[in-house]
Amino acid sequence: MMKARLNLFAAAPGPMQTLLDFSTRISQCSLEKSLLELVKMRASQINGCAHCINMHAKEALKAGETPVRLLLLDAFRESPLYTARERAALVWAEALTRIADGRPSDEDYQLLQAEFSAEEQIELTMMIVTTNAWNRFAVGFGVVHPVDKADHPAVKAA
Repeated sequence: MMKARLNLFAAAPGPMQTLLDFSTRISQCSLEKSLLELVKMRASQINGCAHCINMHAKEALKAGETPVRLLLLDAFRESPLYTARERAALVWAEALTRIADGRPSDEDYQLLQAEFSAEEQIELTMMIVTTNAWNRFAVGFGVVHPVDKADHPAVKAA
């Protein structure tokens, strides 16, 4: 289990506020809120960021996402529940999040280009970059997600 190493905003309020402001601005782009939450959640899954997965799952549900699609997100390629646009965004998110494993392929970009305008491609990429930045802060400094007793089976049984 992760243990918090430091409070990011207390340690460096200026830089952290800059990242928060940038994230907020990117979140207000023209892309669908539910799509953005799927992308943020998928990148966070790849990076193993429990804090961000928790946050984005809740935000996705608020944006109208279904629990089943969130549960199947890791296997979006095998599920018929995702649109071509969502698949293209998720493929792009995976390619950029795993960039150390190799560059995004021409096929990955063709999927993206078929579903997103040039401006949307930039907006989506900025969201992926921002999500990866937050994941690195949260994982690196041990940011722990809040625990709701309703989400904890052992607490429910007691």
